[in-house]
Amino acid sequence: MSGHLHHPQPQATKGQDRAMSLLQDIESRQQRTDLPKFNVGDTVRVFSRIKEGEKERVQYFEGIVIGFHRNAVSTTFKVRKESYGVGVERTYPIHSPLLEKIEVKKRGDVRRAKLFYLRGVSGKKARIREKKDWLSKKKVVVPTFGSAEGPDVSAEAPPAPAETPKE
Repeated sequence: MSGHLHHPQPQATKGQDRAMSLLQDIESRQQRTDLPKFNVGDTVRVFSRIKEGEKERVQYFEGIVIGFHRNAVSTTFKVRKESYGVGVERTYPIHSPLLEKIEVKKRGDVRRAKLFYLRGVSGKKARIREKKDWLSKKKVVVPTFGSAEGPDVSAEAPPAPAETPKE
């Protein structure tokens, strides 16, 4: 017997199971599936409904996604833009009914999960490389399964070029 103590996990009661399944059911109904997939580094335009008095209008906010806070239904994302030399950040709940739509303007190619370093830089230093989608532009279809095939090689070798004597 090893020196580790084993503590049994407490078992959930039927009431707790029922409550959890009810919560998961409610959460799954609240989640939105109509929004496009986007990642950190992408430039997005977020259209949100704003209520001013009796009127309701749609206002957009365009900037770079600098981070996600992933937590099921309460997942949020942060968008940052620079407006007249002042950095402005907004946090949006991704499953909010107040979000009208999200348009992805550019796909960013980044190697970080959070781009908080953009808060300290501005101008050219705050630029993000755009993700290259060169295969679809050249209309190349990449097979998802199978083996890579080389060029078709015929049984006969092509004739060697005749050498000319040097004078």
